[in-house]
Amino acid sequence: MSNDTQPQHLKSDAPIVVLGATSGIGALVADEALRHGLSVRGFARSANNMAHRDRLEPIAGDARNLDDLKRAVQGAQAVIYALGIKERPAMLWAHETLFSQSTEVLLDVMATAGVTRLVAVTGFGAGRSRAAMSSVEKLGHGLLLGRVYADKSRQEELIQRSALDWTIVRPVILTKGPRTGRYRVLSKPSAWRNGLISRSDVAEYLVRSVIEGLNLREDVVLTR
Repeated sequence: MSNDTQPQHLKSDAPIVVLGATSGIGALVADEALRHGLSVRGFARSANNMAHRDRLEPIAGDARNLDDLKRAVQGAQAVIYALGIKERPAMLWAHETLFSQSTEVLLDVMATAGVTRLVAVTGFGAGRSRAAMSSVEKLGHGLLLGRVYADKSRQEELIQRSALDWTIVRPVILTKGPRTGRYRVLSKPSAWRNGLISRSDVAEYLVRSVIEGLNLREDVVLTR
């Protein structure tokens, strides 16, 4: 295991909690954090199926369950929220609540545990970034992902109202490309735009954000 970057902003060797650590961006975040030599608590319903690795502690649980999140967050120094949902036809009509409900529980748990650093992945089109979409983008996005992103917007509002040291990260269209380290972190709404970015590059930024304390209390768009 190589350590490309030694932790700079972190205060101790306490673990980083990765919510959604068994798939998608969350799995890549766990890999990236371990690559940097960090201790990781991988939280997911299927966490017990994670392969054994040094410095990785799997914690199986439901992100909407108070006791499960307490087990994951207690004694940690940061949380990276990378929960996702499987694409399914019901996304077109079903009311989505996972993101807002799990975040509401998480914020309470973090406050009680004294864990102040939260980096949360939502997506381009959530919250204030919807205004940066073209009319065509808004139409297509709303038809396919409107209910999901309405809940991501509720999630963002909860985070922004909290007293935590939060960063909201909105990747644009995700690809399966490699980690390149060549991407842009757009913090000014006037610069927000759609585009492409690999999940691996998103994972790199999320871990860097924790290590270096990047973009505190900012909502950013991530693109190539």
